[in-house]
Amino acid sequence: MIDRRTLVLTGLACLALAGRARAEDHPVMVVYKSPTCGCCGAWIEHVEAAGFRVAVRNMPDVVPVKTEFGVPQALWSCHTARIGDYTIEGHVPAEDILRMLDTRPQIAGIAVPGMPAGSPGMEVPGYSEPYDVYAFSGDNLSVFASHEG
Repeated sequence: MIDRRTLVLTGLACLALAGRARAEDHPVMVVYKSPTCGCCGAWIEHVEAAGFRVAVRNMPDVVPVKTEFGVPQALWSCHTARIGDYTIEGHVPAEDILRMLDTRPQIAGIAVPGMPAGSPGMEVPGYSEPYDVYAFSGDNLSVFASHEG
């Protein structure tokens, strides 16, 4: 027999899961990248596998996009994406994008600077390095998530 406490906890768990953001429930993610960048393509495959719908904008120079969306130069990577009002810079894991969309923090976006080995799209067999995902808004930076690699 199921007791009342179990029913309440099960109901709360169902409500929590129902409230979680799902990638397919969000606007199309627009990714700005160089047409020749292979790791950008691998990252796009990563976010599509997580359920995000993606539109790719190949361009010879993505610096104007980074500048337009206020990505601090210290956080620049090879590609820039937009989803809703948020900017995603570099090889950010899909799980961190979903958490940002779930919690809706008052930030401009999140970024993984550079191209750390082991981040999505930068997988190297037998090797990975720890890296941080930074939240940014103007010049204000904070660690949004840390990954062991």
